[in-house]
Amino acid sequence: MYHYSPVILYHTTPPRSYWFPQGTIILQFTRRPSLLPAPRNDVILSPMIPFLHVGGFAIPTFGLMVACAMLAAYFLLRADLARRGIAAKDSGEAEALISFPCLAGFVGAKLYHLLESPAEFFADPLHLLFSPYGFAWFGGLLAGFAAFAFVAWRITRHNAAAGHPVSLLAIFDAGSPAATLGYGVGRIGCLLSGDGDYGIPTSLPWGMSFPNGLVPTVERVHPTPLYEFIAACAIAWWLWRMGAPNDRKPSNPESTSSLGKQLSTTYHKRPGEVFAAYLILTGAARFLVEFIRINPRSFLGMSNAQTAAAASMIAGIILWRWTSRRNVST
Repeated sequence: MYHYSPVILYHTTPPRSYWFPQGTIILQFTRRPSLLPAPRNDVILSPMIPFLHVGGFAIPTFGLMVACAMLAAYFLLRADLARRGIAAKDSGEAEALISFPCLAGFVGAKLYHLLESPAEFFADPLHLLFSPYGFAWFGGLLAGFAAFAFVAWRITRHNAAAGHPVSLLAIFDAGSPAATLGYGVGRIGCLLSGDGDYGIPTSLPWGMSFPNGLVPTVERVHPTPLYEFIAACAIAWWLWRMGAPNDRKPSNPESTSSLGKQLSTTYHKRPGEVFAAYLILTGAARFLVEFIRINPRSFLGMSNAQTAAAASMIAGIILWRWTSRRNVST
């Protein structure tokens, strides 16, 4: 009778080996009879690389994946703005909607993290202010959303002056799939760097340890960044499909005017509907994953991120009902 022995995670590389990078996480599987030992098979699970060393420079993998997240969000947002007729792909509006919110998000995340512990900040302000570590998700969310709303508002003003009015909610709809995909790609940076965004200990076979991470642990824990990456990709795909144009017949079937034909092929969902779904789905995903995260609890037994996720779901439900009633009334 055969069975598999418990999974063992370790991070060392065999001596004189050039096959695996430093910090590689390896799963040890042994298939053996109940009483007799047998050779083991090593299966690589995931490389953990907090930094890439190029020459004399150390490049944080978290920052590298954030850059990849910005690129992924940019291309998706540019395509969504174009298919909605809001902005052409070469207009530069997608660049503004990505760059300014991302920059504001970094600043907001850093300031929020520093203000969470003001005594520690004022003890060594310069070092902590320019440190590559210490960013709070909630601060980045607030600052990034405010910057995106401001840039979107400026775009609506510009389009209105040019005789092409665009709803602010329509821009929020276009930005929803891009924001979700960018968030998911950025979570891979958390996994590679082992920055403490992992979950609680687990005995599940896909549990990971992060002995060489920025916030190391030798326990097998939930790889919550992977959970969030998978959920974000699924939600982004759903939102993209949800915001696609619908074929809708004109109210007068006998009408063959060019305007009627154009409307029949460019009709989209109600403005704000995709954004409402984004608030609900991403809020639910973050709310659920926080139950197995190691973040401290602060409000009604919830973490700050969980509280923000609950508020996101409530706001999304309210917006969904408002857009539905507005569509009925018009």
